[in-house]
Amino acid sequence: MAMAPSVSYSMTVRLEVGSRGRAISEITRAVEHAGGVVTALDVNAAGHERLRVDVTCAARDTAHAEAIVAGLSALPDVGVHKVSDRTFLLHLGGKIEMRSKVPLRTRDELSMAYTPGVARVSLAIARNPDDVRRLTIKRNSVAVVTDGSAVLGLGNIGPYAALPVMEGKAALFKRFAGIDAWPICLDTQDTDEIVRTVQAMAPGFGGINLEDISAPRCFEVERRLRGLLDIPVFHDDQHGTAIVVMAALTNALRVVGKDLGAVRVAMAGAGAAGTAVLRLLLAAGAKDVCVCDDKGAVHRGRSDLEANENLRWIADNTNSPGYAGDLAGAIVGADVFIGVSAPGILRGRDVAGMKSDAIVFALANPEPEVDPDEAREHAAVIATGRSDYPNQINNVLAFPGVFRGLLDAQSRTITDGMLVAAARALADVVTAGELGPNYIIPSVFHPDVASAVAAAVREAASVAQSPGAQSSGPHVPGAQPPGSYETVNDRR
Repeated sequence: MAMAPSVSYSMTVRLEVGSRGRAISEITRAVEHAGGVVTALDVNAAGHERLRVDVTCAARDTAHAEAIVAGLSALPDVGVHKVSDRTFLLHLGGKIEMRSKVPLRTRDELSMAYTPGVARVSLAIARNPDDVRRLTIKRNSVAVVTDGSAVLGLGNIGPYAALPVMEGKAALFKRFAGIDAWPICLDTQDTDEIVRTVQAMAPGFGGINLEDISAPRCFEVERRLRGLLDIPVFHDDQHGTAIVVMAALTNALRVVGKDLGAVRVAMAGAGAAGTAVLRLLLAAGAKDVCVCDDKGAVHRGRSDLEANENLRWIADNTNSPGYAGDLAGAIVGADVFIGVSAPGILRGRDVAGMKSDAIVFALANPEPEVDPDEAREHAAVIATGRSDYPNQINNVLAFPGVFRGLLDAQSRTITDGMLVAAARALADVVTAGELGPNYIIPSVFHPDVASAVAAAVREAASVAQSPGAQSSGPHVPGAQPPGSYETVNDRR
């Protein structure tokens, strides 16, 4: 599937051209002839003989951007002076910063914020450790932790290369939920070291967001940290994806008039995201699910289950007929396909074998499991992970609101019930009048998203802390019983 020009590959090219009448139109034509899209054109200096022109345009990738510049260079009487990659410019010096919330203008203010006044606050916390949430940033802080082993779709690129992604995550926490998040990139991929390091730094945070840690190590890291810490541990690649998928599926089923408990679901992907999506589907009432990985359908007869606890759990909780074929066979007669796996593993003709009013979530990014345009010929509702198609499944719809609710409730854990509540709240942001095949999930900039999700998580936390409350959903490796947490009057 050919990618369209994207702002991710946006550049500004500074040119000097002759001041003749057709120069500007020739520049625009050259960009368009090369397949780029001109988004801005500014003449920033002019003379009788020469013009200085800044052309901003979008390309498909780096090679395409270079081809556009070459096309501009080939124009007669045109000189390329400078090419600026706008994405790199945005990252210069990093994307986040720390600022003081209190003024430090006088000696009195300094004495209260730091020594000697701060000693009184430290002693108060030493006497009553619970006051740390009320008197420090812990009440509104999240650590975004990675080992750089599974960054985006780039793979194991290490902690330094992961830092721009973690910075971006921290910026999103602040923008959408007012949370102060800190990127923590660990120079180790040893499970014991990761767990011990996060455990040691946890006192300064109200929650831990694990990010871009490869499977199956991510399952053990999360499981062990949930058992060790008294703050919620959330693996966004698992639970953030699951919440948004569940919300989108809830509304897609409303569009086609089907019920989750009655539909047949075929899934591609048995890793971190696939397992979390499956877990939430089952917790929400799905009954007929078949999961496939690169070896075909996961079923109880597979020889590799003993070596993989996660696969064994999937086999025990899905595919009751024992189907042992491939993905193409698994989606025959299915109502729903959810892909969190690899690009181009299905064709439009495979989707044609699904039931009428089929739902297809092809979420591999940037290239989906099936071409959305091919799938649209046969399915009623399509969702992808891409921003250039309707119904983008984007984790930023979930994690800011989830952590806002967790921090507000001073939760010490996170349960399946909270995840399901978050998904339902996110789905309900789309009103009945707005709902349609091309609008099953709200925009990330919808003003009600984070607040609606946060309110649902806070309410679910109240239920979870009631006497005798149990975690919802089936057991899965890494699942923890709900913990206790305190209430707070001032939320931040």
